[in-house]
Amino acid sequence: MLLPKRVKYRKQHRGRMTGKATRGNKVTYGQFGLAALEPGWITSNQIEASRIAINRYLRRGGKVWIKIFPDKSVTAKPAETRMGSGKGSPEYWVAVVKPGRVLFEIAGTSEDQAREALRLASHKLPIKTKFVESERVFSEEEIAKFAVAIPEQDVEAETEGEESAIEGEDAAAKTEEGSADESN
Repeated sequence: MLLPKRVKYRKQHRGRMTGKATRGNKVTYGQFGLAALEPGWITSNQIEASRIAINRYLRRGGKVWIKIFPDKSVTAKPAETRMGSGKGSPEYWVAVVKPGRVLFEIAGTSEDQAREALRLASHKLPIKTKFVESERVFSEEEIAKFAVAIPEQDVEAETEGEESAIEGEDAAAKTEEGSADESN
């Protein structure tokens, strides 16, 4: 779950969400993105649920960028509390999103896969969204780099694990041979 390490002030005003996003409204890192169509607050839990939905569908086949961060604290007073006695304590964190803001980006997959992954992610969000594409044209090398950026690390880890397992079996076999020699 995303939240700031530390903030200058624990409690904030609610603020306004009028207007369109002037920053973060283009697909900058990846090939495809998910853009907001209406204003709203997106909680850290919703961002995490969307991220999990994307990764589960892609099976770590591409690269995913989260373009929003929940840096606004939302306070709440306990249930059945009388009015007054100050502002409530911070309960959770939200990202303020305006229309046009790109929430997630994907690269290294086909358009159909990216469209479906972002559709699944949009079901976890409280606002309407749309699928957008980057204006930049990617070369085959760049796309391949995105596609295999994560699985290469997994392959190395798996081969190291297999080697250590084989070494462990060899050591166990040698100890068995040694104990058999000693008993004879």
